[in-house]
Amino acid sequence: MDVLELLLRPATPGIIRQMSRWIVGFATLGLAASSGSTWVHYRLLNDPTYVSICDVNSTLSCSEAYTSQYGAFAGVPVALLGLLFFAGIIGLVALCARSTTAAPSLPGYVFAASTVGLAAVLYLGYASYFILGTVCLLCVGTYVAVIGLFLTSGAAAKDPMSSLPARAARDLGTLVRTPAALSATAVFVVAAVAAILSFPGGAVTAATGPDAGQGAAAAVPAADQARVREFETWLAAQPREPIVVPGDGAAVVIVKFNDYQCPACGQTYREYKPIFEKWAKEAPGKVEVIAKDYPLERECNPNMTADMHLGACEAAVAVRLAREKGKGEAMEDWLYSNQPEMTPATVRQAARDVGGVTDMDARYAATLVLVRGDAVQGAQMKITGTPTFFMNGLRLPGLRPEFFDAAIAWELRRVGGGGQ
Repeated sequence: MDVLELLLRPATPGIIRQMSRWIVGFATLGLAASSGSTWVHYRLLNDPTYVSICDVNSTLSCSEAYTSQYGAFAGVPVALLGLLFFAGIIGLVALCARSTTAAPSLPGYVFAASTVGLAAVLYLGYASYFILGTVCLLCVGTYVAVIGLFLTSGAAAKDPMSSLPARAARDLGTLVRTPAALSATAVFVVAAVAAILSFPGGAVTAATGPDAGQGAAAAVPAADQARVREFETWLAAQPREPIVVPGDGAAVVIVKFNDYQCPACGQTYREYKPIFEKWAKEAPGKVEVIAKDYPLERECNPNMTADMHLGACEAAVAVRLAREKGKGEAMEDWLYSNQPEMTPATVRQAARDVGGVTDMDARYAATLVLVRGDAVQGAQMKITGTPTFFMNGLRLPGLRPEFFDAAIAWELRRVGGGGQ
């Protein structure tokens, strides 16, 4: 009997028992997916060079989801909350299975819990697909598990939900009077609190809202010094690749291959901006940042076999032309703040309104040749996704802001440029 047949048949004790098996199955799926998610999030917090196996590209990326502002709730990783949720469902099934009075209420309890879970995954799914523009494969596993729990428990819940509070009060009384069940519940609660408190502190990212990089929000986060030393050892062992760019005599030249429609490019723009401002004040002229275009669109990137970001070519041209008006930064800010709505038409309108560019149509083709030149250089550097950073020829992995700052300090010391 498959799950669809179970959903369509009237609830009976036998059907409820089979539904319970499906509930355990979906909860186990969710537990496995959320455990993997929690491990990835933990590694991202502890290892600045870690790259998850589910980071296929800028679209299929778990790290993009975990390191965004949607990766934690009240400072607790969403992945860890999911792990505790599914573990709690399995524990609830085990407790209710030992009580003849609580067993009939199990579908109702799971339905109530999964309703809250469904609201959470709908929000997170929307944020992932429509705001960040990414697909987190591990996250999809938890979405499927929650939806499965919601459907199966809803079909098996034969008692009115309005009676659930009274039944819950009765079953809690039974729980308190059962030493084994009470002890198991206490162990779970203590373990959950311990997991939350012992998880590495601090957000994975700096501020990522539209005002990031301004005022107090622009403070560069500090990294743990022991991990910084390990990171510096890793940096010292990495090969360097020759990259021809005008460094204007700077001791540290940072090159970013960029797509203005790429969510990760926008995130690093906001996160690293305070770092660049800091070094501009502390080591004037010693750190040079060069932006290179690598739009994920065939019109201006001959290395692409499919269009991933329609509007990325227009965005690259708009920024180049806006820089001539002294409004390049304002143009970049607009693009990164309006990525979900970016189209060729909206970019052209913003080029006029924000960048002061009135001749984009006339200069588009000639400027596009320069964009293609950057994309060709990116192919020579074996760029596989955006953003990709090089620091004096050293290819940097995706780094949390504090470790990106530490990398610059280390390189300045290495070349005698006055790093701290």
